[in-house]
Amino acid sequence: MSIILTPELIIEQIINGLTIGAIYALIALGYTLVYGILLMINFAHGEIFMFGSFAGYFILAWLFELGFTANHVALSIGVAFVGGMVVSSLLGILVERLAYRPLRNAPRSPL
Repeated sequence: MSIILTPELIIEQIINGLTIGAIYALIALGYTLVYGILLMINFAHGEIFMFGSFAGYFILAWLFELGFTANHVALSIGVAFVGGMVVSSLLGILVERLAYRPLRNAPRSPL
C-alpha cells in the first residue's frame, strides 16, 4: 500500500504541524511566564488550558442546541472563545489564590 502525496495533503499536514506547534509554544510560554514571575513551576497550566477548551466546546454545543449557531456562526464562535477565556482566567485566579499565594512566602527547602 502506497500513499500518494498530493499538494492538498502536504498543505493539510503543514497546517496541522503549525497548529500543534502553536499550542506547544503557548503552553511553553505560559510555563516560562509563570516561572519567571513567581519562581514556581505551574504544572496545572495544561489543565487550565484544557478547562478553557472544554468550556468553549460546551458553550458552542449549548448554542448549537439552542439553534443560535444556524444564523450566527461567527458570533457563536466568538462567544465560545470568550467563554473559554473567562473560565481559564477564573480557574487561574483560583489556583493562584489557593496554591501560590500561601507558598509565595514559604521557605524553599531542597529535597
